[in-house]
Amino acid sequence: MLTLYSSLHKDHAPEYEFYRGERVPCFESPSRAMIIQNELKKSGHRVISSTSDSRHVLSQIHTARYLAFMESAWSRWLANDSSNATVQPFPSVWPVRSLRSDIEPENFIAQLGLYSMDNGSPLVEGTWAAAKAGADAAASAADLIAKGESSVFCATRPPGHHAGADFMGGYCFLNNAAVAAQTLLNNHYSRVAILDIDYHHGNGTQSIFYDRSDVLFISIHGDPQTEYPFYLGHSDEVGEGKGEGFNLNLPLSAGTSTDKWFEALEDACLRIGRFQADALVVSLGLDTFISDPISKFSLVGEDFKRVGARLKRIGLPTILVLEGGYATKELGVNTVNVLDAFEMD
Repeated sequence: MLTLYSSLHKDHAPEYEFYRGERVPCFESPSRAMIIQNELKKSGHRVISSTSDSRHVLSQIHTARYLAFMESAWSRWLANDSSNATVQPFPSVWPVRSLRSDIEPENFIAQLGLYSMDNGSPLVEGTWAAAKAGADAAASAADLIAKGESSVFCATRPPGHHAGADFMGGYCFLNNAAVAAQTLLNNHYSRVAILDIDYHHGNGTQSIFYDRSDVLFISIHGDPQTEYPFYLGHSDEVGEGKGEGFNLNLPLSAGTSTDKWFEALEDACLRIGRFQADALVVSLGLDTFISDPISKFSLVGEDFKRVGARLKRIGLPTILVLEGGYATKELGVNTVNVLDAFEMD
């Protein structure tokens, strides 16, 4: 399968994050994409660089204020104190409920809280370049589909499906799946389905398209009653306004069996068929793997071949965008299992 990859992802390499209150090495690390790239090349997949600039479509997905902050965040951080060059900034206050979010504070940490849903997306100097490269890959994939490619994989990081129109979160800064879908629409595809199979609900993608009928969003994920992102992803979230009926959440309990997971995948695929989509975007999370350190489903390596085969039977031009997956040792093989089965079926 044709794959888009950018070495700029390596510029986003934070040293640590906070997990369950502890300072730990980042689960979302440059090794993820590098391992996948190596495995793709070994398996004969063609890996190329992006060909499109996503800046125009980013303005259709994210607010101007958020994009301006993201692009300038590191320089704003350094402007406070030059010694900040060796410090990872984290938000410590958020504008929840009765607090105002319409005015951007002058204080950088307050700005960071304004544009963050959590403290799980550490910034470094190269974060914007890496995130923008991922968005460029998503836009490029859609342009390649419009030119006749049947399927394209974006082997990029950081991931994107937790990023909303005006906030970052869950390792995500720019929403690559949304960029891919919107670029397809800009290329005269009238109806696009997004299928998110990451362990964690794609809250950002849902919120971006929640009131629209031209994009069907479906997510199979850990039940938000107990699993991140907690505050979105319930089955009663079906869309609103013109988007009512175009959002489907299939939450599953932590520890759900593989058979039950594939039943949910079948339900999702059948719903995509009824939607009569012109193209498909897959938020390809590989953190459904049984050994993933921060997830609780039980798929094994061979199951990812079954995933790829079922996605292929949907019968649509397809963009697959890398999201989560933190069992790095097996990540490359699991990814290739999906892609090879997609091509072979």
